Amino acid sequence: MKVIFLKDVKGKGKKGEVKNVADGYAHNFLIKQGLAIEANNANVKTLEAQKNKEESLAAEELQHAKDLKEEIEKLTVELSAKAGEGGRLFGSITTKQVASELQKKHGIKIDKRKMELAEGIRSLGHTKVPVKLHPEVTATLTVQVKEIN
Repeated sequence: MKVIFLKDVKGKGKKGEVKNVADGYAHNFLIKQGLAIEANNANVKTLEAQKNKEESLAAEELQHAKDLKEEIEKLTVELSAKAGEGGRLFGSITTKQVASELQKKHGIKIDKRKMELAEGIRSLGHTKVPVKLHPEVTATLTVQVKEIN
């Protein structure tokens, strides 16, 4: 019997897959547990429509990430901190501070975990911070650290 998997079933199939399984297994386990439905014409068409919708949403999300990348790369986030000799900061500027300043000044909300900064910024001047907006799109944000007088 052909079934469409609604959830991943270990060793049998992944969600959205159409596979041939034993009739008893399909009726007594997969369909009863809500893990699969019978693959008739109506259900197959529904599955195809759902896949098309997911693809269009993914394309829309990618385009949004590309637009946001262009916007972010034009910006410079300015932060100020106390510094000692040679432009070394007392403490460091974290991604949390960069994200909150970006939200405050430019109205762009980005999760601090998306910023790929190995450790905090510890010196004055400009720093390029990579921001992962999408698995395929990474923007570079410029952060300028000034000294507080």
